[in-house]
Amino acid sequence: MNDELLSSPLLAKEIDVELANRKITTSLAGSSTSDSESTGSEKKISITSGYLTVLLPLLLMYISNQWSRYSLSYLVDFSESASAFKAMNIDIGFNQVQYGTLASVAFTALFAVASLIAGNLADKTDRKKLTLAACTLWSAATVATAFSVNYEQVVAARVIMGLMCAFATPCGYTLIRDYFPEERRAFVSSLYGAGVYMGGALASLSILLDNNFGWRVTMETIAAYGVVASVIALLVLPGDSRANEINEPLPELASDSLEAVEAQGSILSDALSVLSSTRIQLLFLASFLRFCAGLSIGVWGAPYFKMTFPDDAQTYGVVNALIVSVCGVTSGVAGGALADKAAQSAGTFGFDSSAGKLAIPVVGSLLAVPAWYFCVNADTFEAAMAWLAVEYLLAECWFGPTVAVLQSNVKSDKGGTAQGMFTLVGAFANFAPALLGSLYGSQVGAGESSSSYLSLLLAIAVCGGYSLSALTFYLSARAMGEIEKAP
Repeated sequence: MNDELLSSPLLAKEIDVELANRKITTSLAGSSTSDSESTGSEKKISITSGYLTVLLPLLLMYISNQWSRYSLSYLVDFSESASAFKAMNIDIGFNQVQYGTLASVAFTALFAVASLIAGNLADKTDRKKLTLAACTLWSAATVATAFSVNYEQVVAARVIMGLMCAFATPCGYTLIRDYFPEERRAFVSSLYGAGVYMGGALASLSILLDNNFGWRVTMETIAAYGVVASVIALLVLPGDSRANEINEPLPELASDSLEAVEAQGSILSDALSVLSSTRIQLLFLASFLRFCAGLSIGVWGAPYFKMTFPDDAQTYGVVNALIVSVCGVTSGVAGGALADKAAQSAGTFGFDSSAGKLAIPVVGSLLAVPAWYFCVNADTFEAAMAWLAVEYLLAECWFGPTVAVLQSNVKSDKGGTAQGMFTLVGAFANFAPALLGSLYGSQVGAGESSSSYLSLLLAIAVCGGYSLSALTFYLSARAMGEIEKAP
């Protein structure tokens, strides 16, 4: 029966017309397919309203995401004076190698798998409901960590946290794409991406909570913030502008005849569609290398500085929070603004707008190499923190421009999948700090100087990652992007 229906030219024409109408409706609901197009959803709210009702609640949840994720690094202490009250590793009982696994691979286990699924769901379901549920559940996993009594329970909570955290950015960045015009997207994406540094700053300040109330109460406080953020988003964040179109079924004839006319597609086919562009392939590789460098700092930076300058451990918590928040946010937001400017003038030099935006992470990554090298080879705490501030100012400009280029170079209904794949790339990069932990633990056990060897590992991993990512960002900029055309 279906074969007979499909063989009818009249019915096929009717199906094609219906699909074309659905494509138009979805487009008006809000998404962009090129640098020059604007979305219908941009016209539904003003820019000011978008900052308050879309960006702000998304940012608050993303801060919770990052605070929950990175607080672990500041609640461990491998020095001889560490106490069970303030150090999770002493209370629970795990070593450096287990910490490296816990901070990276344990989080990545389901985070990697969930990232692609989360991105695909963000293209096909209500993104508000999806991100609210995720925020609530990663906060619950944070509470579970606070009540853990052995290493296995911490690992289980960490895995669940990773699963839920994967849903934040696919929903967040595609909502930003739908509610803000192309010429502002790199800047707004950078503002949202600043949640990494704000959450990282709060994670660093967790040292103060830890010193006064212990690591368990600190984790409970972090979870409480996540619940508050989700409640605010529930009340303020507008409903997903695509929800009605997504949930409305296609006409029965078309659905039955064409197996839902492949409207939903498969995760694999959507991922292959995203990877059809050479520019996107190189962009993912560059991002992987950049993530490797950044995550190595995020996981091992705090233990290194606390070990190298034990008398300044508490001061480090405050200074690092200021550096991460002020320098990280400044670099990120400035990177987005500069990328939008560079995109406008790229044509003068024979490049497209995406190539102009990618010039920012190329330059930033290269300049960060000597800054980090001097940071981990500084003789004094003051010099190390000064170079760390310089490193953050130079290196953290990459995120907003990269995401803006990613969203501008994929088909609009593949934006969530592309963002999920980007998150998946970051998840795979978590193996870099895990590898550092393995190398570090084995050499320290063999009698190697703990601080000096970790300094060497961090210099090689981070400087190498920055250098290679700069090269690959450049190659991505040189490659021409091509957006898949809608049928």
